[in-house]
Amino acid sequence: MTYDRRMVGWLSVGQLVTWGSVFYAFALLMEPVEQSLGLSRAQSSLAFSLGLLAEGAMAWPIGRWIDRGHERAVMTVGSLVLALGLFAHSFVEGAAGFYAVWLVLGAALAATLYSPAFAIVTRRFPHDFRRAIITLTFLGGLASTVFIPLVAWLVNALGWRHALWVLAAIHLLVCVPLHATVLRGAPRPSARSQPGAARTPLPASHYMRSKPFLLIGVFSVLLMAVTAALPPHMVSLLRGSGLPEAWAIAVPATIGIVQVFGRALLYFFEHRFDLHLANRLIPCLIPLGLAALLAGSGHAGAALLFVGLYGMGNGMLTIVKGTAIAQYVNRDHVATLNGALGLPMAIARAIAPLMLGLLWTPAQGYTAGLWVLLAASLVAELALVGAQRARAR
Repeated sequence: MTYDRRMVGWLSVGQLVTWGSVFYAFALLMEPVEQSLGLSRAQSSLAFSLGLLAEGAMAWPIGRWIDRGHERAVMTVGSLVLALGLFAHSFVEGAAGFYAVWLVLGAALAATLYSPAFAIVTRRFPHDFRRAIITLTFLGGLASTVFIPLVAWLVNALGWRHALWVLAAIHLLVCVPLHATVLRGAPRPSARSQPGAARTPLPASHYMRSKPFLLIGVFSVLLMAVTAALPPHMVSLLRGSGLPEAWAIAVPATIGIVQVFGRALLYFFEHRFDLHLANRLIPCLIPLGLAALLAGSGHAGAALLFVGLYGMGNGMLTIVKGTAIAQYVNRDHVATLNGALGLPMAIARAIAPLMLGLLWTPAQGYTAGLWVLLAASLVAELALVGAQRARAR
């Protein structure tokens, strides 16, 4: 199928809205919801963790539905459920309702965030899917820039309950018709078979036992843990690394911009580099950033270098993780195979921040935790190289 820039552009708009109005909006809704429902910070945080786990649990069945050609229904219904879930959120009166709503929202996110969108463009544009994925993440990376101030204004102007009505309306009026319209004409599963193939395509279960898939799984889960562990501790980490207070608060806010800048560089210049070499080098930015922070402990320059390397690496890492299964395992079952990694990645994302907090000590700060993250990121890099070599053989 010919690359459709218009379709990819509209899908990117859906990513911008979904990331911004649900994923990033939680941080702005948390305090007013706590005050209204009488919840502690631990109780309110649990709702978001439950949403992440629900997203991971639903990744497998949603991946299978997409691989069977139901991508339009998956993303359209997912957007509709988000609209209904956000509307229902405005009526919660206690912890039980709050948790139930976020379980529903998490399940719907599995049908509307990057994973299903990546799988869809991979199925439709087998020769240009990496270009499409970079475009999706470029606009999706601006979600916090657009929606954090918007949601903050809505909460202040209307109150959190009515702000949720506006967010629900955006999904109902923008994302639902968008997905229902632009995702028409999904390729049938049989259309993904190799031209002239004499044998029946192997099932997804065959590839799940393969060495490349297992190694990509190690790569994805470990780097998910590393990149999930750092953000909640970023300000405290930078304070302990020698940055002045104002910088320790301001610098993390620029990471999103650095991520988008990295993706833009990849979009415009990656055709000048070997694709597989780029895939190997990009994840190296994460351990390099951690090493700089450890080597320059107490120096502001090392902290700034860490933020730059981490921001660039994390921004481009989304593209590497989003394309690795298609490039090194199998393209026909990309949604199912990525879905199989959904729950392990969700568990890693939920546990990693807690692990980093437990490793913190008053005397050594985050030093022990940073060494663990550095080791995990190096093992992840080796796993990716192993998957590339296994695929080449």
